[in-house]
Amino acid sequence: MTTEEKLIKNKLGLLQLASYLQNVSEACRAMGYSRDTFYRVKRAYEEGGLEALKEKSRKTANVRNRVSEETEVAVVEMALDEPAFGQKRASDELRQKGVFISPAGVRCVWLRHDLETFKKRLKNLENHVAKTGRVLTENQLRALEKAQEEKIAYGEIETEHVGYLGAQDTFYVGTLKGVGRIYQQTFIDTYSAVGFAKLYTSKVPINSADMLNDRVIPFFDNQGIPLLRVLTDRGTEYCGKPDSHDYELFLAINDIDHSKTKVKSPQSNGICERFNKTILDEFYSIAFRKKIYLSLDELQQDLDTWLLMYNTQRTHQGKRCQGRTPMETFKENLPLAKDKMLDIKSEHRLALAA
Repeated sequence: MTTEEKLIKNKLGLLQLASYLQNVSEACRAMGYSRDTFYRVKRAYEEGGLEALKEKSRKTANVRNRVSEETEVAVVEMALDEPAFGQKRASDELRQKGVFISPAGVRCVWLRHDLETFKKRLKNLENHVAKTGRVLTENQLRALEKAQEEKIAYGEIETEHVGYLGAQDTFYVGTLKGVGRIYQQTFIDTYSAVGFAKLYTSKVPINSADMLNDRVIPFFDNQGIPLLRVLTDRGTEYCGKPDSHDYELFLAINDIDHSKTKVKSPQSNGICERFNKTILDEFYSIAFRKKIYLSLDELQQDLDTWLLMYNTQRTHQGKRCQGRTPMETFKENLPLAKDKMLDIKSEHRLALAA
């Protein structure tokens, strides 16, 4: 006998006992029901028979509280296009597209569609790619099923304005068939989170300097401010004899101070490590499932496209960005940075005059 059948039997038993005793109070006391419940059961039985005695679920969804069908479709499409986005970032990105839904609302939609974890969203992407006929390698399929690593909290870095401090790091991407090992030189402005990345086939000082010379210094020159200081770890591609090390020489020529992480504490360059993880989650983990790369230039081209989106379109949840894009944060702080530079130059002139 099912639970529902037992409940119906008990309710019928209450009605029959009250009829036999000719006393509602005694029947309720014996069966453990209240008089109010007795009369509700009696009324229901008289109006609808046995069917009316079935237990009504109180867990019926209130459809009126749900988002519109168009919004729900937009949230699901966002989970497919950008599986690495968390609920807050997805909410911010949708808002920029004119779709207004809270982070909690995004999660509710994910739960209804079984998309509430990064791993499930990646699996959803795999199914979609399979339906479209795209070919995936064994390594890509294994990577697709890996769960997202727990986020690591990094300490804050002291930074006063854009250009005050940049962080640089070397990130091992992997191996491309016919190309070999791929390393990424990563740079991020610690105030605005504007980022740069360039790919190489080796990890040597000249590549670390080339990254700054080719991507970073021209950007700051175009913005009308210098880069004052760079933070790196103590890898050989960044540290060496000042008079013969390519990277150290480049910094000296461009009047850029060099700060290094504490010994055996690479996490003190955590902002760059976090940026590397963002690129891994939001670019490489997805790009390598959609496409098989045969050259370094091909991968760099797609990486540059993603970086443009990251800097100018992707909302950032950092302390200073607070839901704005990195370039919006950079542009907003640029006047203050220029004022600071003028103050530094004035102090320098006064010191020379003295």
